[in-house]
Amino acid sequence: MWPDSQTCDEALTVFADRHLSHGLGLLDALIGQTAAALNLPLHTFNQRHYAAIPNLKTAQPYQK
Repeated sequence: MWPDSQTCDEALTVFADRHLSHGLGLLDALIGQTAAALNLPLHTFNQRHYAAIPNLKTAQPYQK
């Protein structure tokens, strides 16, 4: 999936607002915002960083 320019702009805004407070990286912001824009859950164990992205649903891929 390739994010459109609006999704990239939103990811940059989320990154700028929440990088220091949540430890959110630029690529994490882009990945998370792309999933949120597509209304798809993001399967990840790194739920702490992705919690900073509005309207993003996360799911643990499998039980550890």
